[in-house]
Amino acid sequence: MVGAASGVAAVTAVRRTGTVNTVRILVVDDEADLLDALARGLRREGYAVDTATDGDEALAKASWTPYDLVCLDLTMPGIDGLEVCARLRSEPPEGVAPRVLMLTARDTIEDRIRGLDVGADDYLVKPFAFDELSARIRSLLRRDPGRSGAVLRVGELELDTARHQAVRGDRLLDLSAKEFALLRYFMTHPGEVISQERLLDHVWDEHADPFTNTVRVTVGTLRRKLSVDDEAPLLETLVGSGYRLIEPDQGSDGDTGGGAG
Repeated sequence: MVGAASGVAAVTAVRRTGTVNTVRILVVDDEADLLDALARGLRREGYAVDTATDGDEALAKASWTPYDLVCLDLTMPGIDGLEVCARLRSEPPEGVAPRVLMLTARDTIEDRIRGLDVGADDYLVKPFAFDELSARIRSLLRRDPGRSGAVLRVGELELDTARHQAVRGDRLLDLSAKEFALLRYFMTHPGEVISQERLLDHVWDEHADPFTNTVRVTVGTLRRKLSVDDEAPLLETLVGSGYRLIEPDQGSDGDTGGGAG
């Protein structure tokens, strides 16, 4: 069972699924050991996971990162989980509220009703088995897939986040999960110069190595998949600044060649 003290042992037994996800999860809990255990377990299952230790930090991170799901402790110092959930519902980032799975030691009917009434999608009582948490997360992500699934369009590009499908014109793009997440972020900020550090923060999780070349390599691979044969380049590198998805009628100021980044 996963609780304040037993979480680490339970999570170490979690099997790696081998599945790669573009799903981003925020785990919020003021119990450091449990928070670390849950984050490590979910990363092993392929999710991109950020963490927060209180309500203020959770709301700050959710204000600039579009999470698909928030695992939210109910009882925390300062802003509690009920208030965080209510604010996520009333002020959703990018206009789409994340799914919320409430985690709490309170197991009365009244407490559950309060959590659901402020907008929680599900309610899990501590201590719990990690396998049950994982199953509930999968269930919530299957539920109402269009909820976090806007169709994004920039010029010839169209990206359906619910179906995890991207096309350029009539051509279906064969993208890895990370390339899909990267394109999604570029398409929500078309024409904007985005630094490598910002991509690490928003597309990878907060534990990504800032000295790795994974961003450069992934951008290079995505660029080649976006433009084949005689198609105009869509993704450019601005040396010393970052990368930019070129909008229609927007000229190129940087390198749009086929290099790694």
